[in-house]
Amino acid sequence: MSLIDYLDPLVMALLLAGIYAAMSVGMTVIYGVMKIVNLAHAGFLMLGAFFAFTLFDRFHIDPIIGAGLALPGFFLFGIAVYWLLVRWLPPSDQPTLSSLLLMYGFWLVLQDAGYMIWGTEDRSINTSYSLSAVRLGPVYVPEVRLIVFVLAVVCIVVLQIVLRRSWFGRSMRALIQNPFAAKIVGVDARKTAMITFGVGTALAGFAGALLSLFGSFTPDFGRQYLLRSFVIIVLGGLESFSGVAIGALILALVENFSIFVVPASYQPAISYGLLVVVLLFLPKGVAGLLEKKWRSA
Repeated sequence: MSLIDYLDPLVMALLLAGIYAAMSVGMTVIYGVMKIVNLAHAGFLMLGAFFAFTLFDRFHIDPIIGAGLALPGFFLFGIAVYWLLVRWLPPSDQPTLSSLLLMYGFWLVLQDAGYMIWGTEDRSINTSYSLSAVRLGPVYVPEVRLIVFVLAVVCIVVLQIVLRRSWFGRSMRALIQNPFAAKIVGVDARKTAMITFGVGTALAGFAGALLSLFGSFTPDFGRQYLLRSFVIIVLGGLESFSGVAIGALILALVENFSIFVVPASYQPAISYGLLVVVLLFLPKGVAGLLEKKWRSA
């Protein structure tokens, strides 16, 4: 095989890693601060996709603009979910069965609501740039994937700036590193958790709106991406924001280059296999391994 045959999946993997990172970072921020494995993340992704679809279908709003509108809309939705459901969970420094069951049950509620509102038919968004391609050297890249990659990277960069420069970001990082010490120095844990859940939900809705441009979707749309999000955050080290980018890149590379070995329909099995391998041999993720080597150097 020629070099161009490997260059094309490499470029596509890099573009895919951007949206994978944006898709997963919402789970990471919620787990880091609240120690909640947010299974409802799949429902938020699904609602984001249908949010963009509804705006496009009824009001002819471009899905890229719809993704932008999803950020404030889903932030408020996340705040509402926190006040109605999540804030009643007992505080814990480890994931609990009650939080797991609550978020799983809420995911099922969102999924059933999706079936009631939008039905079981496959939906899709077709825009003027859906079938366009851009030439990057010897490789032709779908314009949709390039646009989604740029928006996803911008979103992650803005999030990093907020986490490093704002009081909220400092409070969140303090709670992740040492929740007891953070409370002693005056960090409002409940307020930070509420905003964190809103931010995580907003990122999920934003990512779901962007993912709706990749193909058809149903109210069960979020399930496949929930699995990928788990793989990515475990690869990245659960509480590591920079690790999310590493995990997204690894998963995207494995998925894209696996087509040379197995059919594309086996990609979910590859994700499951990668998750098992990481849990067995790298329980703290790639970021934990790199940190360990850095300390020993």
